[in-house]
Amino acid sequence: MDYTATQSGFRQQPNMRLRNTSVDGPEGSQLFEDTSGPAAGSQTGYSNQPAGPQAAGFPAQSILSDPMSNLAMAYGSSLASQGREMVDKNLDRFIPISKLKYYFAVDTLYVGKKLGLLVFPYMHENWEVCYQQDTPVAPRFDVNAPDLYIPAMGFITYVLVAGLALGTQNKFSPELLGVQASSALVWLIMEVLAVLLSLYLVTVNTDLTTIDLLAFSGYKYVGMIIGVVAGLLFGRLAYYLSLLWCCVAIFVFMIRTLRLKLLSEAAAEGRLVRGTRNQLRMYLTMSIAAAQPIFMYWLTYHLIR
Repeated sequence: MDYTATQSGFRQQPNMRLRNTSVDGPEGSQLFEDTSGPAAGSQTGYSNQPAGPQAAGFPAQSILSDPMSNLAMAYGSSLASQGREMVDKNLDRFIPISKLKYYFAVDTLYVGKKLGLLVFPYMHENWEVCYQQDTPVAPRFDVNAPDLYIPAMGFITYVLVAGLALGTQNKFSPELLGVQASSALVWLIMEVLAVLLSLYLVTVNTDLTTIDLLAFSGYKYVGMIIGVVAGLLFGRLAYYLSLLWCCVAIFVFMIRTLRLKLLSEAAAEGRLVRGTRNQLRMYLTMSIAAAQPIFMYWLTYHLIR
């Protein structure tokens, strides 16, 4: 190769050789310049920097470890728990949620037996409610215990069957169906209030509660459904026959059930208590039982034409 002399008298290699020797390292020489070096260096620089909130100077752990933050969180949790307890207490005062769970503790076997008892109560002998440590057992363990599942489902089914009956008469409308449902509900509430007022006037010492009366008053929807369905399928005569059967059945059911509740003193002693108060209790029991067929006919006769 051709070498040129410098002013100092030393010889200098070509520029290519100088470039190659300047990048030579302990791993050997490279034929081309490594252009990825600066990019890699920049990535290394970024990787050493903290990411997220810590990079901005707000460590995540500092918020949780701050005593004031912990105190605020504890205070907020305490307020939330106190508010929940207050809501549950006030709600349970007007709507006893814990008691309602008892009336819906049913199963398929209980529902089947109860429906059979409502339709054919003549062969049933033991009408007393079973107790366990002064507490009535759940309805699924005792067919004599009142429940709200059958009355609630009966009311809904009655409204649906009433809509079907109105449709067969070309009278169906959402407004008319709403009137049918609201009227049935209003009559049920008025019946329960009338019974409560009668119990207060007669001064009957009984363990019957408002929910018990609501359950017993709601059992009549089973017979109403049977009567309307029979009338839709087989005509008006079938409606009257089936409704008459169900009215007699609900009358017997109410008499045998309520006499143990309203005449609890006499039933507990196993003897007949005579007197004016006992006569009033008997009349009240008969009146409650006799009112069921009247409501059953009043709420269904216009559905069959």
